[in-house]
Amino acid sequence: MRFGYSEDCLRHDPGSRHPERPDRLEAIRARLKTAHGVEYVEADPATVGAIEAVHDPAYVEEFREFCADGGGNWDPDTTAVEETWDATLRSAGLACWAASEAIAGADGRQTPFAIGRPPGHHAVPDDAMGFCFVNNVAVAAQCAIDDEGADRVAIVDWDVHHGNGTQDIFYDRGDVFVASIHEEGLYPGTGAIDETGEGDGAGTTMNVPVPASAEDGAYLAVFDELLAPALADFDPGLILVSAGFDAHRHDPISRVRLTTEAYALMADRARSIAEATGAGLGFVLEGGYSLEVLADSVAAVHETFDGREPIEPDDGLDERVEKRLDRVADAHDVER
Repeated sequence: MRFGYSEDCLRHDPGSRHPERPDRLEAIRARLKTAHGVEYVEADPATVGAIEAVHDPAYVEEFREFCADGGGNWDPDTTAVEETWDATLRSAGLACWAASEAIAGADGRQTPFAIGRPPGHHAVPDDAMGFCFVNNVAVAAQCAIDDEGADRVAIVDWDVHHGNGTQDIFYDRGDVFVASIHEEGLYPGTGAIDETGEGDGAGTTMNVPVPASAEDGAYLAVFDELLAPALADFDPGLILVSAGFDAHRHDPISRVRLTTEAYALMADRARSIAEATGAGLGFVLEGGYSLEVLADSVAAVHETFDGREPIEPDDGLDERVEKRLDRVADAHDVER
C-alpha cells in the first residue's frame, strides 16, 4: 500500500498519558519496516476552504485561535497544543490525498491509506470532541465531490465508536452514504439503527450497533449481507474506510472481540465491494489505542493488498447479532 504520512502529525501531542498520542503513528511505522512493498507519501495540508466545506467557519476560526493561544483542554477528552492546528491541516490533507489517489485508479499495491492524526470521525460541523477536531474523512469525501468529480461517495466506518460527526455532516445529503459498525452503548452513545438519514439523505445512513461480545463473523456478515447490497444500489464512485482499530479484542477502551485477522478480512471485503461497484477505495486512520494491536492490524490490511489471502473465521452469529442485522436490513429494505 501507499501510506500518506507526515511528521507534522507527530507534533500534535496531548500528553504521554493520553490514548491518542504520537506513539500511535510511530508504532505503525516501526511495524511496517518489516513489511514488503510499503511506500510513504507526504501530501499537502488541506486548505481552510476545504475544511470549511464541511465545518462551520466560525468554529474553524475558533479552533485556529485556540491553538495559536497555546491550546489546552477543549473538553475533558480532547486536548490541543499550538502545533495541533498544523497537524490537523496535514491530517485532513492526507485524507484528501487518499481520496484523490483512489479516484484516479490507485489499487492493488498502490491502494492509499492516510495515517494522519489527530483522527476525525467524532468532529461535528461546529465542534470538536472525542480526540477529533476536523473530520478528515468528511473533508476527503467533500474534496472528492468538489475537486475530483465524484458524484457519490460511500464512507464505511469500522471504528468501534460510532462516527457521529461524519453522520451529522452528511445526514441530509443524498450524495454521501455513511455506514458505521460500532459497539452498542459506547461513546458517544449515538448511531441507532433507526437513524437512517433525512430529506435528500433518507436511507443513506446505515448504523449497525453490535453487542460488546461481537466477534469477527458479525462484522463480516455486515459486509456480506448489508453493505454489499446497499452499496451496489448506491453505486458510489469512491469508497472511503474510516479505519479505526479499537474494536480489537485487546484494545483497552472497548469490549468488541475482533481479531487482527478480522481487519484483513474486512479490507478484503471492502476491496471486493469497490471492484463490484467500480469505485475507488481508500483508507483513513481513526482510532486504535493498543500500540502493538494497532500496528499489527494496519500491517494486516497492508498485507492483504500485498497479496496475502486472509483466513476466514470459524465463529458464527449469535442470536443477538442476528436480530440486529435483521433490524438493519428491514430499515434499509435489504434482503438477508
